[in-house]
Amino acid sequence: MRASPPPSPASGAEPGWKVLLALISLSLCLLLWLNGLVDSLGRPSVGDSLNLRQLELTALAGELLPQSLQEPLVGKDPRAELAREMKRQIAASPLPATALQRLELALLQRGSQPLVAAAELRALTEMVDAPRRPLLKALSEGRRADAAQFQFWLEPWRAPMLVAQLSCEQLGSPGDSCPASRWQRRLLLQLLGVSVLPLLLLLLGSGLLLRLAWQAWRQRLPVAPPLIGPPLSLVDGTLLVAGGFVVLGEVILPQLLQQRLKGLVALLPLNDALSQGVQVLMLYLALMAAPLLILVWMLQGRGERPGQGWLQWRWRPWSSTLGSAAGLVLMMLPAVSLCGWLIDRFWPDPGGSNPMLELVLSSPDPRALACFALTAIVLAPLFEEALFRGVLLPVVGRRWGGGAAVLISAAVFALAHLSLSELVPLFVLGIGLGWLRWRSGRLGASVLMHALWNSLTFLNLLVLAG
Repeated sequence: MRASPPPSPASGAEPGWKVLLALISLSLCLLLWLNGLVDSLGRPSVGDSLNLRQLELTALAGELLPQSLQEPLVGKDPRAELAREMKRQIAASPLPATALQRLELALLQRGSQPLVAAAELRALTEMVDAPRRPLLKALSEGRRADAAQFQFWLEPWRAPMLVAQLSCEQLGSPGDSCPASRWQRRLLLQLLGVSVLPLLLLLLGSGLLLRLAWQAWRQRLPVAPPLIGPPLSLVDGTLLVAGGFVVLGEVILPQLLQQRLKGLVALLPLNDALSQGVQVLMLYLALMAAPLLILVWMLQGRGERPGQGWLQWRWRPWSSTLGSAAGLVLMMLPAVSLCGWLIDRFWPDPGGSNPMLELVLSSPDPRALACFALTAIVLAPLFEEALFRGVLLPVVGRRWGGGAAVLISAAVFALAHLSLSELVPLFVLGIGLGWLRWRSGRLGASVLMHALWNSLTFLNLLVLAG
């Protein structure tokens, strides 16, 4: 027998069982979120990895800049700054430093602390396997090496570019055979991409944000269109977000599916990185399924749909939608960056960030990166905006108005990411996404804004990963 869809808000009071189920779902949701936020304090943060990668890039590319630009862009001595940061992170880590980390630090210290560096190289020689010892012995004895000999010694280390560059310099190999010379243009573009370009975007975004604030103060902003959304009650919205998204999507389905998916993927001829990428993609699709199916069921029999549908995607005209999305991305950059800077200043070790950031930063497989990109740039914006700005915002807005709906949907959006260190930046970003949905009347603009934001983050990770 086919189950009948739930009644619309206009049909009267909600059934008692439905209210009780919503309250149970909300209670479980709040407990799960609280536990997830507390657990995030114990997760490793990608911030240290990002900082180290950026310092390594400046140490590599800084000397390729014209003399007049070196200090303004990379500081007085980027290699000394990198050495200090490496020592800090090694001291703070619960795990011992790897041989490659110790080699990099010793190479950085040879100019300022030659005795310390020499002792470290001798200790490493006793610690590593035979194929890696010739490079250490050559460095310790101050031998000279041509390009072929240098590559032979370096090969067993599978070293990153900075270690290769420092070794090449200290072994006296021809300058044009060292990595920084061979990859000069690429390194300079990477440096500009992570230092100069963000600064320009921040300045442009600050100007646009001040202009918007001036228009709001002078009451010159266009009137917001009617807030159209699904004809659901607050109880429906609670069941959808707390029950469908959190309890079913984030807890029950992953518990039921994760091991099965892992076993299924293990049957395929995939390397570890690609296997991880496929699992992330499939688990996210499973997370999306429960709340979207519940939403479809809730909307059955709710009367005639308005133009552009219940969610008001309204993609066209594309130029207007994309323009408003890009403008809000620029305006959110200085606001979110300011929040991140304040957190770093007053809370130096805030704990874990989104685990996918570290996966993108360290993944060696382009196909795995494509899975992460599809999840972060396409699926996450479509699903999260449909849920938080397509359903939750207008449902709350009918009760308490557009401004309150923007703030509440932003708070739920931030909490759902389960990262205490990113809570405030995500809340500010959620305000921008909700404001765009409310003031434009288009969910499509919020989706594109979310996708552009995630794309900038993803590209920055790829640039730092090299």
